[in-house]
Amino acid sequence: MSVNNELETGMLAVIATLNFIINIAWFLVIASAIFSWLYAFNVINVNNSAINMIGRSLYQLTEPLYRPIRRVLPDMGGVDLSPLVVLVILYFIWYLLNTTIAAALLG
Repeated sequence: MSVNNELETGMLAVIATLNFIINIAWFLVIASAIFSWLYAFNVINVNNSAINMIGRSLYQLTEPLYRPIRRVLPDMGGVDLSPLVVLVILYFIWYLLNTTIAAALLG
């Protein structure tokens, strides 16, 4: 196997891993948004320890993504648009990775 093929294989592995991480982040943002709606409308039992554990976990995983965006976005009252902005940013990164960067690296 030539050095060029080994490099391409390595780059494909890096791109696939980054795609996987982006997909996990996408899922976590959507799960966090749905959980927050269910919590806000009292659809789920907030006194259940398992539900609280899931909610805390989702909050701790997604809050580092939301916090910088919330600093920049204006206050919209009770509407939090930071999950939507995070999803748009994740899609942009995914698209850039799979079209521009992958094409440039793999030629």
